[in-house]
Amino acid sequence: MAQYRARRENRRQQTYTGRSSAYVHGNAVRRLDERIYVPEKPRKQISNTARKNREKASHMSLGYVLFLSCAVIAAGFILMIYIGLQSDITNSIKNISRLESRLNTLKLDNDEEYSRITSNIDLEEVKRIAIQELGMKYAEEGQIVTVTGGGSDYMRQVADIPQ
Repeated sequence: MAQYRARRENRRQQTYTGRSSAYVHGNAVRRLDERIYVPEKPRKQISNTARKNREKASHMSLGYVLFLSCAVIAAGFILMIYIGLQSDITNSIKNISRLESRLNTLKLDNDEEYSRITSNIDLEEVKRIAIQELGMKYAEEGQIVTVTGGGSDYMRQVADIPQ
């Protein structure tokens, strides 16, 4: 057991030598308060025109600021109009769907009422009332006049029918 512990401590405190410094593993390593000196790289001298261009680029002129302000205001105005139009379209779509729903409800109500009315009509009773109470009778052979139409469902009479 002692040999194992000794080997482990040996392994922890092994010293590795790298390029220019030594590195020691383990928790018993002395901490040195050394600052590593890294030489500063000399600054590259830039030309006078490049320095002037950089100074110009770092400052914004009044004209450029006004241009950017106008562009931002115009973009904001356009976006406001766009959002308003989107809102109008959304409201129109909602209104159309509400009206379509109402139309479908009215059609169903109308179909149900028509069905109820047609089922309650007794044609034999209508025929009896027309003949007996109102004095109506069937048309005879000479009373029927056939008129050809233009293919429409109804016809308007603009002159008397010949007898």
